[in-house]
Amino acid sequence: MATDRARPAQNAGEREMLTGWLEHHRGILIWKCEDLTAEQLRRRAVSPSTLSLLGLVRHMAEVERGWFQPVFLGENVPDLYDRSADEDADFNDVDQADPAGAFHAFERECAVSRQVVAQAASLDVLSKQASERTGQPWSLRWIVTHMIEEYAP
Repeated sequence: MATDRARPAQNAGEREMLTGWLEHHRGILIWKCEDLTAEQLRRRAVSPSTLSLLGLVRHMAEVERGWFQPVFLGENVPDLYDRSADEDADFNDVDQADPAGAFHAFERECAVSRQVVAQAASLDVLSKQASERTGQPWSLRWIVTHMIEEYAP
């Protein structure tokens, strides 16, 4: 798995800067998981929290998919993890989860997200789906910035 944690150039253009920071934070998550056993990846941080590194990887795969495919592109894609009984299944359902499968899903969703951003004419392009709260679409700039926020510690 790639663990490029390089920061973007200090004088990069806006698109390169934002996508560079997003890649940086994706790499940090993978780096934090490297060389850990399945048990270590599943371990909860502090009881009663259900937060684990494997849960974070699963959650970020779901977040990548959600923002770039249904929201931005307007595609009808299913959730990666069955949240019908538990809205936080991506975090909570890790005891029997396959780490390799979770990392594969994460890499696949990041690859799709990269392609979506690369194919957009600009960061000003608006999402197909509008906010339920405001009724307004999101710009790709807002989505990429929000994704950085999702990853950032």
